[in-house]
Amino acid sequence: MLVALGGVVAAWPWAARAQQAMPLVGFVSGRSPRDSESLAAAFRRGLTESGFIEGQNVAIAYRWAKYQNERLPAMVADLVGLKVAVIAAIGGTPTVLAAKAATATTPIVFAMGSDPVTSGVVTSLNQPGGDVTGITFFTGPLGPKRLELLRDLVPKATIIALLVNPQSAVSMSDGANVQAAAHSVGLQTHVLDVTAEGHVEAAFAVIVERRIDAALITADPFFISQRDKLVALAARHAVSLIYFGREFVAAGGLISYGASETDAFRSAGIYVGRVLKGARPDDLPVMLPTKFELVINLKAAKALGLTVPLIMQVTVDEVIE
Repeated sequence: MLVALGGVVAAWPWAARAQQAMPLVGFVSGRSPRDSESLAAAFRRGLTESGFIEGQNVAIAYRWAKYQNERLPAMVADLVGLKVAVIAAIGGTPTVLAAKAATATTPIVFAMGSDPVTSGVVTSLNQPGGDVTGITFFTGPLGPKRLELLRDLVPKATIIALLVNPQSAVSMSDGANVQAAAHSVGLQTHVLDVTAEGHVEAAFAVIVERRIDAALITADPFFISQRDKLVALAARHAVSLIYFGREFVAAGGLISYGASETDAFRSAGIYVGRVLKGARPDDLPVMLPTKFELVINLKAAKALGLTVPLIMQVTVDEVIE
């Protein structure tokens, strides 16, 4: 509750900081700048929509962990030391948890794929609690839909390989959902653990040895760091692989389905702008995804000898040729 003192509204501490001529936003991501160029641009668009333009009336301090999560605590501590007005914690649950552990006073706006309630980030979606709010992609529940799309493309497949990162709760949850969906329709699954760069080649060696021609990658930022290798190996070994983000298909992959990260990052920028204007994070409900993208690479489909079903051609959001 805001209290009027002598005609002046006494706002929250971050609202006072937001009144500075050039507030500083801390942007911390578990990913790399190369993988997130378009997403960072979408974040800045959201800020602009809220009235803040980088370099004119807001400054942004960027920190990139480059998939080395152990670096995140020090990066967030650095941003807190800079007295940033708000922290945008982007690119995975570990990033958000590191930010939350570092400060109880600096507001945090996140963009993450896991359930922020079960992850312990917020108390509830409608009333986040404390100084944290943001946007969730809810990537895990989309796994069964990806399986359905893969079956439509490769109807003869009887075994589906699942690439899972056992160090990621999101990836494990996604994999469990896919396995349950596969079991319900009589499909077999073969789970392959991938936690390091060298494991990608090992996983494909198993896929080739067992003559599995369809595979699904569970949602996890680590796989984004292995994007080019995954796409190249899938093409070399003629494996129909479905991904969780369009960046894989843009790099030559076959098909992807997931919540629009671009839209989510833009929304995160909007929320950061609202906090800079004095909004309390607890008054900003966690946003759920509203835009989902089905992307197909026709060149990759042709190389695999696949026929894209008519219904898929009609419902696809983007075709890459």
